[in-house]
Amino acid sequence: MELAPSSGIGATKSELASSRKTIAGNFNTFLSILTTQLKNQNPLDPMDTNQFTSQMVEFTGVEQQLKTNEYLEALIKANEGAFASQAVSYIGKAVTAFGDSADLKDGKAEWTYGLTSDAPESKVTIKNSAGAIVYTDDVAMTQGEHTYTWDGKGPDGASLPEGRYSIDIEAKNADGKIIDNYTMTKGIVETVDFAGSEPILVINGNKVKLSSVAKVGLAS
Repeated sequence: MELAPSSGIGATKSELASSRKTIAGNFNTFLSILTTQLKNQNPLDPMDTNQFTSQMVEFTGVEQQLKTNEYLEALIKANEGAFASQAVSYIGKAVTAFGDSADLKDGKAEWTYGLTSDAPESKVTIKNSAGAIVYTDDVAMTQGEHTYTWDGKGPDGASLPEGRYSIDIEAKNADGKIIDNYTMTKGIVETVDFAGSEPILVINGNKVKLSSVAKVGLAS
């Protein structure tokens, strides 16, 4: 399953840049007005001290906002570097990530799934890369995290071609109510894609967000 990149980091940088531009414009306008006031004030009736102090406080506040935005931008850049280093360190590692896709290879495809409670009435549906249903299975499932293994055979018992398949689990309790569940895929991280706003790990050709990773271990 290919996941759309999140706009989190990119959007934050864009918002900061826009905010900084606006604040800077206000800052320059304020400075110009204040300077004009000082140049043109009546020497016999100078600006009230309290008024001048109040405007200087506003002046300082705008300046602080500019500095704060600069610090935030620097912090975001530092975090991006750390995030990228973390993603690269996953290359060659065995990773389990939230997702519904797995590769059928050597007559076997496996998914990890989890249920919040027992599901005596569960239906497993497996689809090929084109989205066509190739296999269904009515099974009883129990609470917790387990592995579902498919032998790669269709309803007629014939072996299906190797490739990527997706799984969908509809789990129901004894009262027939839908039970929350999740599925995960696992494999070795081959590469990392930095094209989007969040690093994407390529696991056996399957793309998943770095934030979708649930477990990381040494490759066997």
